[in-house]
Amino acid sequence: MSEKLSDIIVIGGGIAGISAAAELAQDAKVIVLETEARMGFHATGRSAAIYIRNYGNAVLRAINIASEPVLQNPAEICDHSLLSPRGELLIASQDELPTLESYAENAQGLERLTSAEAVSLVPILRPEPIAGAIYEASAQSIDVDLMLQGYARLLKSRGGRVITNAAVASIQRQGTVWQVSAGGQDYTAPIIVNAAGAWADQIAEMAGVAQLGMQAFRRSAAILRLEPEHDVDRWPLFGTVAETWYAKPEAGKLMVSPADEDPVDPHDAWPDDMVLAEGLDRYEQAVTVPVTRVEHSWAGLRTFAPDRTPVVGFAPQSEGFFWLAGQGGYGVQTAPALSQTTAALIVGRAPVLTPEFLAAIAPDRFI
Repeated sequence: MSEKLSDIIVIGGGIAGISAAAELAQDAKVIVLETEARMGFHATGRSAAIYIRNYGNAVLRAINIASEPVLQNPAEICDHSLLSPRGELLIASQDELPTLESYAENAQGLERLTSAEAVSLVPILRPEPIAGAIYEASAQSIDVDLMLQGYARLLKSRGGRVITNAAVASIQRQGTVWQVSAGGQDYTAPIIVNAAGAWADQIAEMAGVAQLGMQAFRRSAAILRLEPEHDVDRWPLFGTVAETWYAKPEAGKLMVSPADEDPVDPHDAWPDDMVLAEGLDRYEQAVTVPVTRVEHSWAGLRTFAPDRTPVVGFAPQSEGFFWLAGQGGYGVQTAPALSQTTAALIVGRAPVLTPEFLAAIAPDRFI
């Protein structure tokens, strides 16, 4: 068993870990340890791949806005924008109007639509149940694979390394450094970045660091084919403001999710057939086209801290242990700002978030 030395070990090869490692590698020697055979296997590779500026609580909205310039102009990540036009349409029944108003409060760039205007954007919607609707034209699709691979290239160009098939077996603090045993090798560094997604609390427990109560939730999706007369690629992402289902055009088909959020233990997620069927039934009741066949289905994990806000910062009373976790369903669109924030807090760059928002994502808020 040999020993690999570095300045920073990042645990987790999803978009959060790879983007943070790429930012850190400009100033430090960085190694990323990924359990699976490839990067982005879990949450990143199963993302809805959408940038929605107004998605999430006030802290998340600030992080979304801080990420947008990088997504629009990714510079060293790739040579063109990671975004493409999509739009988001949220509809509400009479009972859901208070939720619609709550979503719209303090939001930017929303347009209120009538039932007829909503149907003009998505012709298969039934107009009768729609009591209100809002449209966010600035919502855009994200090329997640291009983003992940671009950050990985940037990391490697700066001398960083990604080690796959490297499941962490143990973590120990030895004097001023951490020693991590993974994939039959020992890796040593003074700083660990815990970007392990659904497994973040397990990594903390291995390191003897207080867990934060991270909870993974399953989110399922299915691909449906519509008849050729439906030009779905021109449609926005659409769904209910209460998140009982949503649908997004995908290469001439529709990805439909029941927007399920069932608490589960960390694992390689798969859809629950009953949950998926119930969600597709809710979707079917809202549209004029019946669901005839599911071409493909899958599930991923969205992991939240107790307050549903990301956790970014050094763990209190645990020297050199840095949290980058709890991104929930916002991990891809928040990665640029949170990776820059990680670099700011570790290597001393100027932060992209205000002190107010840095405090809101700090791990010590749970003490």
